[in-house]
Amino acid sequence: MAVVTNPKSGLGRGSDNARAAVARLRERGADVRELAGSSAAESTRLARAAVVSGVDAVVAVGGDGLISTVLPALAESDVPLGLIPSGTGDDLARELGVPRSDPAAAADLVLDGKTRAIDLGRAGDRWFATVLASGFDSKVTDRANSMSWPRGRMRYNVAILAELGALRAIPYRLEIDGREIELDATMVSIGNTRSYGGGMLVCPDADPADGRLDVTVVGATSLVRLVRLMPTIYKGTHVHLDGVQTFRARKVRLSAPGITAYADGEPMGALPMTVSAAPAALQVITGP
Repeated sequence: MAVVTNPKSGLGRGSDNARAAVARLRERGADVRELAGSSAAESTRLARAAVVSGVDAVVAVGGDGLISTVLPALAESDVPLGLIPSGTGDDLARELGVPRSDPAAAADLVLDGKTRAIDLGRAGDRWFATVLASGFDSKVTDRANSMSWPRGRMRYNVAILAELGALRAIPYRLEIDGREIELDATMVSIGNTRSYGGGMLVCPDADPADGRLDVTVVGATSLVRLVRLMPTIYKGTHVHLDGVQTFRARKVRLSAPGITAYADGEPMGALPMTVSAAPAALQVITGP
């Protein structure tokens, strides 16, 4: 198997977890090829080469961002993805029941777990496994990415406070399986899985095996109401509040001025963008 590592993930936790995971895999007899790209593009290239060479699995040691870099190599192939969570959020690992704090246990699951197919989201030639964010949440990511301090999740908390102070309604145009909707909104999230940001259940009913994407629209709101709404996203109960709409779709066309979309925590590009479900596009190794 090929083990692809992002040594910078989790504030450097990726390197330590890679050593522990590779040691366990080899201890149990696995033939391991270690790969570490110096950039996202190189990680993608290395993963593609590993798939072409005929490996039995590609194992990503990192967070959701690293997973997004190996998806182009694995999507619509028969080679499964194994996970050694080492990121800040690790939302795909949460969804798949992979141990997030024990790299040796995660390595055991790579060898002992079952392989199943899950859907992916696709926008042009880009793939994503968890949630595509646009609006307030993507502005928070924009701001956090531009900050050098503080580090880790606290950086996002500071970015949230800054964006709350600049809160404005965003004019959106949505086409959901051909149905057109125009509205002012705070954010629109498109989920293949339920959570992003380390467990925020923004699309709480999303099922990565139903061939569809879940769309959560938080309408235009006041600062006070948004502050009250934010904690409910961790429970997924925000979808029952006034001003929040949900849809399920195979294809979504998303338009809004000045908004960059993010998926799996990585920039996907400026809107407008067409996002579609890719049923059973990825083989993954999960818990029993």
